[in-house]
Amino acid sequence: MNRRRHAIATLTVVCALTVLASPALTLQAAAAPLPPGPPAQPKKTLEEVRSEIDALYRQAARATDAYNLAEEKAKEQSDEIVKLARMIVAGQEKIDDLKARAGAAARAQYRNGGLPDGAQLVLTNDPQLFLDNAGRLKEGHKATKDLLAEMNTTQAQLTAYAKDASLNWKKLEDNRLKQAKAKQEINDKIEAAKKLESQLAAEERERLRRLEEQAQNQAQTAWVNSGVLKGLSEKATPAGKRAVEFATAQIGKPYVWGAEGPSSYDCSGLTQSAWGAAGRPIPRTSQEQWRLLPHVDIKDMRPGDLIVYYKDASHIGMYVGNGAMVHAPRPGRNVTIAGAGSMEILGVVRPE
Repeated sequence: MNRRRHAIATLTVVCALTVLASPALTLQAAAAPLPPGPPAQPKKTLEEVRSEIDALYRQAARATDAYNLAEEKAKEQSDEIVKLARMIVAGQEKIDDLKARAGAAARAQYRNGGLPDGAQLVLTNDPQLFLDNAGRLKEGHKATKDLLAEMNTTQAQLTAYAKDASLNWKKLEDNRLKQAKAKQEINDKIEAAKKLESQLAAEERERLRRLEEQAQNQAQTAWVNSGVLKGLSEKATPAGKRAVEFATAQIGKPYVWGAEGPSSYDCSGLTQSAWGAAGRPIPRTSQEQWRLLPHVDIKDMRPGDLIVYYKDASHIGMYVGNGAMVHAPRPGRNVTIAGAGSMEILGVVRPE
C-alpha cells in the first residue's frame, strides 16, 4: 500500500512539473530569433521597366516574324500539295488511256489469230500487199515503242509526284508546329509586358509613356542633326506614291500581330499590303523584306522605301518624306506617323 501511494505521489509531481515547465518552454521558443528571410528586391526604376517592356515587345516581334514566315511556308506547301494532287490525277488518267490503247492493240492481234503483224506480213502471197503494209508495220512498231516509253515516263512522273507530295506534307506539318510554338512565345511575351505595365500606378504609366516619347524624340533629333536629310529626294515614283497613300490611309488602325488588314496590321503586314496595293508583291516578314529586297543607301532614300529597324530586322516602316515614316508600332498601339530615325536603323530597302 505504501509503495502504491509513493508511486501515485511521484506521478503527480511529474505531471505538475510538466505543466509548470510548458509555459516557460513556450516563452523560450517565442523568444528565439526567426531565420532571416530573402532580402527585399529593390524597386525597379521606370527607365528599367521601360527597357524591360521594350525588350519583351521586341522578342514578340521576332516571334511574330517567325510565325508569319511559317504561315507563309505552310500556305506554299498547301498549294503545292493541291497542285501535285491534280498532277497525280491527270497522270493516272493518262496511264489509264495508255493502257486502254495497249489493250486495243493486243485485242487486234488476237483477232489476227494471235500472230504479230510482222509474221502475217511474211506469210502473205501478195507482193504488192507486202510492200503496202511494210511502211505501216514500221510505223506501228514505232507507235508501240513510243506507247510503252510514254507509259514508263508517266509512271515515273506519278512516283515522283507522290514522293514530292509526301515531302511537302511533312514540311507543312513542320511549319504548323513552328507556328504553334511562335504563337505561344508571342502571347507569353505580350502578356509579360502587359503585366509589367499593369503593375504601375496610373501616374507611373503616364510617365512611362512620356519616357518612351522622349527617347524616340531624342533619337530622331540626333538623326536629323546628323545631316542625313540633306539632299534626300522627296519625290516618289508613281508606284511609291500609291504605296505611301495606302499606308497612310491605315493610320489609326490597331496593331495586331500576324494581321495583314484590312482592319488591323502588324509592321510587315502593313508594308506588304501597301506595296501589294501599288502592284508590287513583296515578302511577308520584315526579315525577309530586308533579306530579299534591293538595299539602298539612306542618302538615296525616297518616299515609299522601307526602313528596317534593329540588328535582327524585327521591325519595319515606310518612309513618307520629310524625315518621317508610317508604321504599325507594337501591341497596344495604332498605325501612326513617327520620326524615321526614332529607332535604331538597320538599313533601307526598295521594293521597286
